[in-house]
This record gives sequence, structure tokens and C-alpha cells, in this order.
Amino acid sequence: MTTPPVQPQRGTTRLKILLVLVGVFILGGVTGASLDSLYRLRGRQQHEGGQGRGRRSRDDMFENMRRDLNLSEQQATEIRAILDQTRNDYRALRTEVRPRYDAVRQNARTRIRALLTPEQQKLFDARAAARDARRSDDDEK
Repeated sequence: MTTPPVQPQRGTTRLKILLVLVGVFILGGVTGASLDSLYRLRGRQQHEGGQGRGRRSRDDMFENMRRDLNLSEQQATEIRAILDQTRNDYRALRTEVRPRYDAVRQNARTRIRALLTPEQQKLFDARAAARDARRSDDDEK
């Protein structure tokens, strides 16, 4: 009598493949969560540090353009004037449209408050006030 050839156990191979797949999935999740946290932290630091918007950011952007395009003094002066005028145009447009945005925002807040308990309303109002203060600070820049 001959004995059949020994074959690797299929269950063991499948288990190894499954473990590798689970490991890769977990590693991907941890990596994604870490990168998301890093991205959010960096964005918050830029916003709080004033580098996200404001004078310094505009100056840096302009200086990068000046250097990368190798602008002459005349070009730099004229482009700076165009950028300043464009910024003023954006401000005027924002001032013109802001009441409409404010009305939509206030309508949403009123509808949300109606669903909350008095304790939740206090927290909601505090958060809304903080967002409004940040928005006001951003507008002054």
C-alpha cells in the first residue's frame, strides 16, 4: 500500500492569509487616523498662529511669486497693486453677501436650538458665540 502524498493543510494557509489581510487593514487604519490627526493639528496651529490668513501669508505668497517668476521691479509693483485691488474687491463682495449668509446661518441655528434641551442650548450657544468671534477676527485681517 502506498500512502498519499502529504499536502499542506489548507486551513493553515487560509488562516495565514486572513491574518495578513487583517494586519494590513489594521495598519492602514492606524496610519490613516494618525495622518488625519496630524493634518488637523497642523491646520489648527496655522489658524491659531495667524499663518493661515492675514498679512504675513499674503506677503509670503507675493514674495514666492516674485522669486519664482523672476519679476522685475515694475512687474512686482503692478502685480502688487492688482493683488491689493483684488483683495479689496473680495472684501466688498463679502460685505455685500454676508447678510444673506448670516440669515441662513441664523435660521439653521434657530431650528437646531428648537431640538435641544435647555442645557444643550447653553452649550450650543457658547460654541456658536465662539465661532462668531473667530469669524469676526478673521474678517478684521
